[in-house]
Amino acid sequence: MSGDFASIDLTNHFLIAMPGLEDAIFSKSVVYVCEHTPRGALGLVINKPADITMVALFGKVELALNRHDLTDAPVFHGGPLQVERGFVLHDSLVADADQAEKVPYASSMVIPGGLEMTTSKDVLEALATGLGPRKVLVSLGYSAWGEGQLETELGENSWLTVDADRAVIFDTPVEQRYDKALALLGLQSWMICSQAGHA
Repeated sequence: MSGDFASIDLTNHFLIAMPGLEDAIFSKSVVYVCEHTPRGALGLVINKPADITMVALFGKVELALNRHDLTDAPVFHGGPLQVERGFVLHDSLVADADQAEKVPYASSMVIPGGLEMTTSKDVLEALATGLGPRKVLVSLGYSAWGEGQLETELGENSWLTVDADRAVIFDTPVEQRYDKALALLGLQSWMICSQAGHA
């Protein structure tokens, strides 16, 4: 199967860490893949909260947060790169149905499957007004793989992959996201071991 890895596109998929992956950041992690091309991959860990809440993060950037649904939401460790920078994974729907149309953000990656990843402050400013995207996950830092690196890790059984489910990202309690992602494959954590082979 390893010959097939060169042609796969895991954009809008989850990477689910296998038990043998003991890296401090990626152990028991679920990574949402925002982009996967022959040049490499970029993603955000969605189940490793940082010790800062959304309201505290907004205070640091001198914005009020007028979204009560997000006040106590955690900010996440998105990965080991650019950890001082915010990455906002969100849906394309706006929180206020009266807002006639979504305003495009200055620096936004549109991901096939209906999500976007924005790095510009204007998305935070929209949230500060009580508007902005309806569903939001904010991370500090991101994860990236160079050309062929992710494919190599897949060949080493470091990750399971499955089509992403936005309910796992936005509606599932953090501590349940790993198990819920596995459940998308019909698996439970006790069923997998670090020596698992490819089916």
